[in-house]
Amino acid sequence: MDTTLHRLILFTTLLGTIGLAAASAQISAEVEQPRYVKVPEAHRYRVSFKDKSHNTYTTKRPEEFLSTKALERRRKYKIKVDEYDLPVSAVYLDYLSSQGFRVISKSKWNNTAIVETSDTVAIKQLADISYVTSVKRVWSSPDSIAVPTVRDRHEGLVTQYDTLKTHYGHAQHQVSMIGVDKLHQAGFTGEGVTVAVIDGGFYNADCIAGLSKARILGTHNFVHPDEDVYMAQPHGTMVLSCIAANVSGSLVGTAPQANFYLLMSEDAAGENMIEEDYWCAAAEYADSIGADIVTSSLGYYEFDDHSASHKYYELDGQTAANSRAASLAASRGLLVLNSAGNSGDEEWKKIGFPADARDILTVGAVNEDGHNTVFSSVGNTADGRIKPDVMAMGQSVWLYGLDGGVTTANGTSFSTPLLCGGVACLLQACPKARPEEIIRAVQLSGNNAKHPDNIYGYGIPDLWRALSLLRK
Repeated sequence: MDTTLHRLILFTTLLGTIGLAAASAQISAEVEQPRYVKVPEAHRYRVSFKDKSHNTYTTKRPEEFLSTKALERRRKYKIKVDEYDLPVSAVYLDYLSSQGFRVISKSKWNNTAIVETSDTVAIKQLADISYVTSVKRVWSSPDSIAVPTVRDRHEGLVTQYDTLKTHYGHAQHQVSMIGVDKLHQAGFTGEGVTVAVIDGGFYNADCIAGLSKARILGTHNFVHPDEDVYMAQPHGTMVLSCIAANVSGSLVGTAPQANFYLLMSEDAAGENMIEEDYWCAAAEYADSIGADIVTSSLGYYEFDDHSASHKYYELDGQTAANSRAASLAASRGLLVLNSAGNSGDEEWKKIGFPADARDILTVGAVNEDGHNTVFSSVGNTADGRIKPDVMAMGQSVWLYGLDGGVTTANGTSFSTPLLCGGVACLLQACPKARPEEIIRAVQLSGNNAKHPDNIYGYGIPDLWRALSLLRK
């Protein structure tokens, strides 16, 4: 278990029983203090390129850089492979490497690369190269980092679950609220649909009993490529369980028969703009391997470097790198859902990035009574589009916690995967429906569709009704 998270959980528990001072004292006595080590100074920059000249790839041979399944999706929707699909020019990347820059990540859709260096003079020279349009710092190394305490992550895992009278168990209300139970009864459980979950870590998702039936096809860590996503923080595991849990009478998700790729793009060590670039890399990977749907419970607007934080006017679906990528994913036939954010009761209040993207489903949160939660972020976008698009249950959502036990949590982080699973069922039922058609059907099935606003959007969708709309 991550030391910081363990201390937070313990602190919260103690605070509720013995008070602040006593809790702090007991933590000092019972929890090992983290050890910090200094790290070398380094900076990472987003380098934007003018074009994709001297590319070894061509749109005439897309099988060299896109999977068979990705090409099948494009053929199904009659989408042409274009220059956006071409990888970043290897000539440009090789030059950066030859000049001592370490290439960390790249985005073909944004035509950018992330490079690392401690040489600020070299970066200034880089901006003068003819095929470089801009250079922007997106990350700086901290002075020191905490050395995690190594523990056996399998200790304390829950293996037995309670049995309730209903098939969905604790999840009954959150599933039926959006009509997914009716889709399941009709035989649509997400089978054959591939969902890419982009999140911040999937701690123990490979050994939680309730996820043992989850059809996980692969994983990828875009933050630390050499580290296991199952060793990182548990947020993605909680998200996954909303869709993939399959323990009858205890907890059943909204698409238990779907296939999953678990992609980690969130760096829990800080809040930096580079995480938008990691998100782009993950979304492009999801496209290239042929995923059908992306669900993302991530969003950004404020960074540790406050000068880099986003402004309201940038909520146009085009300014932030990950918002552009989400919109481009949609143009590749990839159906994207993203959480609205949990800033409704904070100073920012608005949705985050990439929740402002075009042609995606942005999901807000309601409580069990169908009323918006105080934390659910609001719209609209800077250019006047309705956001959030729709709502699902995001308060006291039943899911699997850190130890694999059934618990509850709050956030649009969980309303989003709940709806994602339902959308996967729709895609199974209507395999020829285009993403934009599914999005529109989901919107029109909402209980606020006659007068969508910046709080509820189109409201809580009835996915059984959405299926009827798709079949007309």
